Amino acid sequence: MFRRKFPVLLRYGLFSTVAIGGSVYAYSDGNYNSFAIVRFTRAAYTALDIGQTYKTMLYSKDWDRNSKEYLELRSRAHQIGADKLLELCKANRGVYIKVGQHVGALDYLLPHEYVTTMRILHKDAPKNSVEQLYKVIREDLTDPENIFDDFEPEPLGTASLAQVHKAKLKDGTIVAVKVQHDFVRKSINIDLKWMELIILTMSKIFPEFQMQWLVDETKKNITQELNFINEGKNAEKMALLFKDYKWLKVPKIYWDFSSERVLVMDYVEGGQVNDVKYIDEHKINRFEVCQKLGDLYSHMIFISGFVHSDPHPGNIVLKRAPGSKETDIYLLDHGLYAQLTDRFRYHYSKLWLSIIDRNKDEMKLHAEKLGIRSELYILFACMVTGRPWDAIIKGIGSTKPTVQEKRLFQEEIPNILHYITECLEHVDRQALLVLKTNDLIRSIEHALQVQGRMSGFIVMSKCCVESVYKQEYKNTMSTFRRSMLNLKYRWTLLLLYLYSLYLSLQHN
Repeated sequence: MFRRKFPVLLRYGLFSTVAIGGSVYAYSDGNYNSFAIVRFTRAAYTALDIGQTYKTMLYSKDWDRNSKEYLELRSRAHQIGADKLLELCKANRGVYIKVGQHVGALDYLLPHEYVTTMRILHKDAPKNSVEQLYKVIREDLTDPENIFDDFEPEPLGTASLAQVHKAKLKDGTIVAVKVQHDFVRKSINIDLKWMELIILTMSKIFPEFQMQWLVDETKKNITQELNFINEGKNAEKMALLFKDYKWLKVPKIYWDFSSERVLVMDYVEGGQVNDVKYIDEHKINRFEVCQKLGDLYSHMIFISGFVHSDPHPGNIVLKRAPGSKETDIYLLDHGLYAQLTDRFRYHYSKLWLSIIDRNKDEMKLHAEKLGIRSELYILFACMVTGRPWDAIIKGIGSTKPTVQEKRLFQEEIPNILHYITECLEHVDRQALLVLKTNDLIRSIEHALQVQGRMSGFIVMSKCCVESVYKQEYKNTMSTFRRSMLNLKYRWTLLLLYLYSLYLSLQHN
């Protein structure tokens, strides 16, 4: 109906007015309502177009859903849908890019056609002109010429909410300048409302399409991400919490030149964590990198509860100083953090320990505590670990993940997508950012081809044990009970130490 009624308007009228590049966002406040209508129209058309693609290709006849023909056709439908979604994200930008990046991070939870297609948005989002950035700097601070001696026009990186440029301060300091896109704050609220409406409509048409959780998460997180003062404070808090990690570097913030929409920080040179060519050329040990990341994120999730929740490759930079044997890891973009509650960390830690112990009753109990329906605890365990159930039952501590295992896992996702989205819809919202973080770390390990190493598994196990011990110790006043907890904790750490020695001997 929509397509039949407005084909010319959509294809040649509104769409040609709002092309992807050039003066797309040069709208004044006076005609912003027209701008908003264009963005909504484009989004609604794309949603209906994707829906029509699936209806025509997959629902027009009664397929044998296990047949090779159906599986190939479904993959093509997913790819067509992913391409259309990518085009929409690039055209509408802002929060649409943010949602696209989120989709591109869920490597083990969504069809790989969508994940691989949307992943381009982590490093190749549409960019604004320097003049548009200067407009924001003038509005928030002062004329850029009063701050910078030089400002490189080509961005170091462009993301959903901002882009980063290399510049030189008046005193000669080389810095990175992050400037928020000027249209974001104007469009964010209405974009979220229309997106919610479209997702609600799609869920009515296709019952298996349950993505309200994605809108809810975006709405909850976007406010803190739009305030760069908050991002700067997160960076300083992160540096303080992990000051004993000498290899972890967090760029210094230059507060005199920063505001809610402008953030000036140390400029960092190095290679992205998944840049295999850079890693090999600079003789960086891949296992060392993944071991450090596993250590860092395990302590964030299970111990501190303060979790950097956007560890995509563009935000993790590696650098090895000349003559140094150790690789430094720079953690960038501190706009999005999850502050996990003690209750969540306790049950999430217990869930991991029950998975390690292959204790089905405990898995079910702690999955339910995190909001998962009891019948879906097996699926949730697979989502958390990124491993199939057969591997969990055999023991994830004794079986290594493989490329074939990942491929089989992703091939099965479309068949159980409805149940996956049900889990994401009802799970404790704190788990969503943690699941995203897990997937991103796994994708880095996969890119570096070190997913078979078990050292990260040992560190995570220690952190789970420590988290549970601290919570149970704090919640009991009995001296005897505390003594027993302490004894059990020490004994478990000893067993893990012996197991780590065994693994190192196996490797050597």
